[in-house]
Amino acid sequence: MTQIENFHDRVEARLDGSVAHIEMVREDKLNALDPAMFDALIAAADWLRGQKTARVAILSGRGRMFCAGLDFGSFAAMSEDGGESANSLEARTHGLCNKPQYVGYVWHEMEIPVICAIQGGALGGGLQIALGADIRIAAPDAKIAIAETQWGLVPDMSGCATVRRLVRDDVLRLLTYTAQRLDGTQAQAHGLVTEVSADPLARARAIADAIAGRSPSAIRACKTLLNTLDDGDAAEILQAESDLQQSVMGGPNQVEAVMANLEKRAPVFAD
Repeated sequence: MTQIENFHDRVEARLDGSVAHIEMVREDKLNALDPAMFDALIAAADWLRGQKTARVAILSGRGRMFCAGLDFGSFAAMSEDGGESANSLEARTHGLCNKPQYVGYVWHEMEIPVICAIQGGALGGGLQIALGADIRIAAPDAKIAIAETQWGLVPDMSGCATVRRLVRDDVLRLLTYTAQRLDGTQAQAHGLVTEVSADPLARARAIADAIAGRSPSAIRACKTLLNTLDDGDAAEILQAESDLQQSVMGGPNQVEAVMANLEKRAPVFAD
């Protein structure tokens, strides 16, 4: 029997046998990340931890895109209303992470494997969430980018702590500095994507079924083992993300990057 839970009208979680499915359902906004989505993803992760029969999880986004990244409009409104702002980034509220980092890193910390299905695209924060998964399946035409510099920002949702084991250093620098958009096939060639499939969700389900057929004790132990390979300096990386984002967020050049994008013009930055 399938169990279904809904969190903040942003994320739907289902358990079908031993396979869990966490799905962002803000499809009218391309599953863009607003405060409610952050809360919903964290709540869904907490729910997943409580599902003792779950052996593997799929992470996806409903509609045309996995996740378009931050919803800048909602965060600007929240800041004007006195809500969470850049000042909250320094605090380690979730273990090694602050809240935005935890939204991506929690899937890496999960005891069971997490498979991300990317249709349409994963941009900015959306890609950082996908990088927290163990495996990423993308459509060939999916748009994938480390997009933060387009908005005058630093990638700071834990992606730097997870992508380092996937992408060659100079390639990572190129993609980060330029915010270059890749298609799914290019992203696979660079290591951001595990496989390319015309139907990412169907392929993710097939992989999940294969994993679910293995010993759950062995699979959990394997994930623990594999996570130990490169996690030694994660705390320093996560702290650096926050410190650097703090230094640029809300500054003149970051504001100019946002305004230039919204006004569809070339930005004019101060040196």
